[in-house]
Amino acid sequence: MRIVTVRNETRDTVVGDRVEVATTSLTRMVGLLPKRHLDAGAGLWIKPSSGVHTIGMRFTIDVIGVDKNLKVVSLWPDLVPLRVTKVSFKMRSAIELPAGQIRACGIEVGDQLRIV
Repeated sequence: MRIVTVRNETRDTVVGDRVEVATTSLTRMVGLLPKRHLDAGAGLWIKPSSGVHTIGMRFTIDVIGVDKNLKVVSLWPDLVPLRVTKVSFKMRSAIELPAGQIRACGIEVGDQLRIV
């Protein structure tokens, strides 16, 4: 799987520097299910995606929903297992990160992200 760095251009911060990219049906479907936790800097960029779930997961995550230009349109901090986000028609992909990363980076709706 391809690894990228996600930067928040609005806040000039690195959101994650070891974010895996899930673009196939299988990688999007499996997602983070096999993992027991996410290390600092790790994450999963699911594209396309208009919503995510944590059914079957063993840990809490942060989820950022972005539009086709990587502008933040939705935030789900501290999404616990067995939850489903709302479907967003503005959202084109989702970035799943360790719990607390949205708060630590000060990410807000409207922020502009960039993939490096």
